[in-house]
Amino acid sequence: MSVDETPHDNFERDLKPLWILAQHGDEAAYRESLQRIAGRLRAYLRRRLQDLPDEVEDLVQETLLALHVQRGTYEETVVVSAWVLAIAQHKLVDLWRRRGRRDKLHDALDEVDESGLVAQPYDGEAQRDLNKLLEALPRAQRQAIILVKVEGLSVAEAAQLTGASESAIKVQVHRGLKRLTQLVRKDRR
Repeated sequence: MSVDETPHDNFERDLKPLWILAQHGDEAAYRESLQRIAGRLRAYLRRRLQDLPDEVEDLVQETLLALHVQRGTYEETVVVSAWVLAIAQHKLVDLWRRRGRRDKLHDALDEVDESGLVAQPYDGEAQRDLNKLLEALPRAQRQAIILVKVEGLSVAEAAQLTGASESAIKVQVHRGLKRLTQLVRKDRR
């Protein structure tokens, strides 16, 4: 069954012809398909994110963006709603991973020593140094490092944002970090 589909539901039956038309360039069918999919995704994600209701719309938009980027991979023999569901589930897992990493960084406020609550001064010099190093990289390497290492996006998310393949993002990050290491070692001499 598809995203929230019941036996009496006609979601897939109505969506598939629209999606096929959209795949062949019909923009009106594409818009209508995305609107129908968005409605289903909201319902699907609301139930799974009851503790995180503010994340639902962001995840719907991320999933729609992924559908747009990956629509060329859709094969007409595949159930559209199953394909959509697979992408939505990947986005949901990505969200849980991001939140898990971020949530682990936070202690309960009453468990924190008050001295730990004192703000540290912003180190503008370190930021300038980082910017200077990043500017020395080729654009693709700089962009991949900023997205993956600085902003904390997954390789898949960075690939979607840039339009590059996941392997290209991995290569750019690897080469960029190798180049940064060389630049730092050179500056220390």
